Amino acid sequence: MPPKRQSFGPRSLSAVGAISSLERDWRDYLILTKPDISFLVSISTLAGFVLGSPAPVSWFKLLATILGTTLAAAGACALNHAVEADRDARMKRTASRPVAAGRLTSRQAYAFGLSAVVVSVSWLCPTVNPLTAILAAVTVVLYVYVYTPLKSRTSWNTVVGTIPGALPALGGYVAATNDLFSPVGWSLFLVLAFWQLPHFYSLAWMYRKDYGRGDFRMISVADDSGRHTALAAVAGSVALVLATAVPFLLHAASVWYLAGATLLGLWLLYKTVQFARERSAVAARTLLKASILYIPVYVALLVVDHVL
Repeated sequence: MPPKRQSFGPRSLSAVGAISSLERDWRDYLILTKPDISFLVSISTLAGFVLGSPAPVSWFKLLATILGTTLAAAGACALNHAVEADRDARMKRTASRPVAAGRLTSRQAYAFGLSAVVVSVSWLCPTVNPLTAILAAVTVVLYVYVYTPLKSRTSWNTVVGTIPGALPALGGYVAATNDLFSPVGWSLFLVLAFWQLPHFYSLAWMYRKDYGRGDFRMISVADDSGRHTALAAVAGSVALVLATAVPFLLHAASVWYLAGATLLGLWLLYKTVQFARERSAVAARTLLKASILYIPVYVALLVVDHVL
């Protein structure tokens, strides 16, 4: 006998629709966390923790720290989606984001973001230390309520934004040492702060027209020639090369680390100079990709240097 055809009644179709809706919602909530930013936060936290850890590393505390700081970053990103929904809707690059496109409401993004931040602080305080929890909360406040509003008011927003962008690395160090004032922890903060300049200035040049449509005061929007954007990126890359030497000068890393970090920094500087010469979208994208690769390689240098 031929097999019976499977029929779908109203109830079955309703179940399929509910599952499909749930899958879309799950993906949209994941997008709210900006996984690329959350990943960079997690590995910069790893770098700070490893740099501050005596051997052997406490794996539980390390994982607890990464989980807590990544949750805080995810919450901050969700809140950013809610705050910038109107401006995101004007830009081609961001118009399809969940809140900007209307798939999620600002209230849902706020609730999700605040919940993630509360869970983060509640987790970090007892499992790691209160100081790390406070740093995570401060990072969220600076990112959402200082850096984000400044994006529509001054081109210095990128420089200000390096502070919350670099604090997770300091947070990782504080998690391992419970010491906020160590020069070693702040040296890693400087590395992550200066790294953001060529990274974000290349992005700003690639999407300068989009940022203009969103009424963001990026340095590239009013910089038709690209000269100021390029010089700012080069200055950041030069400062980055110098900053990576500080952990060695503080006797927190070996000469092998210094050699590797210097070569890595010079490679990124070379890509930045190429961008400064050409000021094209292709050169900017090449620099952006190089800057993204820089962080995991740099963290790997720190980890290997610490283990060996």
